[in-house]
Amino acid sequence: MVPDDAPAPIDQARIQRRRQAAATEAAALRRARDEKGGRDVAVPQRLDQTA
Repeated sequence: MVPDDAPAPIDQARIQRRRQAAATEAAALRRARDEKGGRDVAVPQRLDQTA
């Protein structure tokens, strides 16, 4: 049984997707700033998903 104050599984999935989207957006913004600044940009490695 899930405690009343714990997020439901659907909410946990939604939270995880939002975190992943925020991390992706932050990485894209950093890369765009680096490219605009003329810095060499390393190609990031793709992380395997576990879910």
